[in-house]
Amino acid sequence: MERGPLQGLRLHLLHPYPGHLLLRHLPLLPPHVDGPLARQLPIAIRACFLGFVFGCGVLLSFSQSSWNHFGWYMCSLSLFHYSEYLVTAVNNPKSLSLDSFLLNHSVEYTVAALSSWIEFTLENIFWPELKQITWLSATGLLMVVFGECLRKAAMFTAGSNFNHVVQNEKSETHTLVTSGVYAWFRHPSYVGWFYWSIGTQVVLCNPICGVSYALTVWRFFRDRTEEEEISLIHFFGDEYLEYKKRVPTGLPFIKGVKVEL
Repeated sequence: MERGPLQGLRLHLLHPYPGHLLLRHLPLLPPHVDGPLARQLPIAIRACFLGFVFGCGVLLSFSQSSWNHFGWYMCSLSLFHYSEYLVTAVNNPKSLSLDSFLLNHSVEYTVAALSSWIEFTLENIFWPELKQITWLSATGLLMVVFGECLRKAAMFTAGSNFNHVVQNEKSETHTLVTSGVYAWFRHPSYVGWFYWSIGTQVVLCNPICGVSYALTVWRFFRDRTEEEEISLIHFFGDEYLEYKKRVPTGLPFIKGVKVEL
C-alpha cells in the first residue's frame, strides 16, 4: 500500500549546533490525509514553532528577571532558522526543502545547543550575577546581528548559486560569484555563521560554551572551506585560483585548501 507523505510524521524538540530546537517527527494526521495543504503542513509547523519561540523570546527580553538575555538568544535563534528557509525560498526555490530551516543540522549541533542551555541554567542558579553583565550580552548581540546580516547578504548575492550542501557536481547555471560581499571574503556566509554562533554564547554570558563553541566552529569551518574549495577549483579552475589569491576566506587563521602547482 502506498504511504501518504504525512504517515508517520513525528515531531521532536531537539536542538542542533550553536543552539536551537529541532523539529522531528510525531504522528500528526492519519495516513489518508493528503493534498497540497497536507504537503505544506510540515513547513507550517516549523514556521509556527519558530514564531512561537520568537514571541516567547520577546516576552523574556522585556521581563525583569535574570532570564531576559536568554530571551535575546531565543529571538536570535528563531530568526536565524526562519530566515534561512525564507531566503532560500526567494533565492533558490529548486533547492528548497524542510532541511532549509537547518533545524536538523547534526547531532553535534544538538548537543552543543543543549550544553549551552544547561550551562546558562546552572550558572543562573548558582552565579546569577554572571548572567547580568549587560554590556557583554549587548556585545554578543552585536556579533549576532553582524553575523546574521553578513550571512543573508551572502545568500542574496550568490542567488541561485548558494546551496546549504556542498556541491560535488557543477550545474549548468552555476557561476563563480566574486562581487558584493564576496569581494571582501571568499566565504562570507561561513564568516557570518562563525561570528553569529559565537555571539549567541556571548549573549548568554556562557564562558565554557563560549570557548568550546569558538574552537568547534573554527574547526568545522576549516574543514568545510577546504572541502568546498576542492569542488570550486574543479568547477572553475584558474578562475577560482586567481580569486583565491586575491581574496581572503574571512575566517581567522583559515587559508582554505592548499594548492601545489
